[in-house]
Amino acid sequence: MVQAVIFDLDGLLVDTEIICYQILKEILARFGHPFALEEYTRSFSGKPETVNAAQLVEAYKLPWTAEEALERILRREEELHAQGVELKPGAKELLAYLQETGRGVAMASSSTRERALNLLDQHGVTGYFQQFVFAGEVERGKPAPDVFLKACEKLGRAPGDCLVLEDSEAGIQAAYAAGIPVICVPDLKTPERRFLDLTAAVCPSLDKVIPYLSNQKG
Repeated sequence: MVQAVIFDLDGLLVDTEIICYQILKEILARFGHPFALEEYTRSFSGKPETVNAAQLVEAYKLPWTAEEALERILRREEELHAQGVELKPGAKELLAYLQETGRGVAMASSSTRERALNLLDQHGVTGYFQQFVFAGEVERGKPAPDVFLKACEKLGRAPGDCLVLEDSEAGIQAAYAAGIPVICVPDLKTPERRFLDLTAAVCPSLDKVIPYLSNQKG
């Protein structure tokens, strides 16, 4: 039986990926570069903003350093997040179910603490989580397993007794490497088949994870 569930944040619990796309599109429009959603999902989706900033500068020959691009991205992101970020469909239903059934709940994200908690506080769901792992708490980011193993440690649960919920290929790889069953809930980009083959299930929305959990025996 699954004793605890570990959530990713961006693209899984909150609808931030489309905002990331909007920001990069705005930046590139200033320099006359078109930027299709397909290009974002192919090359930028699911990656840390530090990586995306450097990649944007290099790929489009922008007249900025990677650090300058990152500063602009983060400043614009803060403005858009302050306007409100949607919770992903089924999130509240799943969190309430986990609370009702006494399962542990953690978040493992490359986000900073302040940013993540601000997003959760917008929807009053922060209290559903017992533990958090944020950027800087582990040496290696996804696809390394460190962030999920740290979450298991904080929850006091063995990896095999937990379940990870992820939308990205890197997140799926990280959970698999940690020895934790993982369910994929795709966002803008559906992971390639070779990554989906590593998952326990693929669900179209978070509330569809409930039947999977209710069927667990033990």
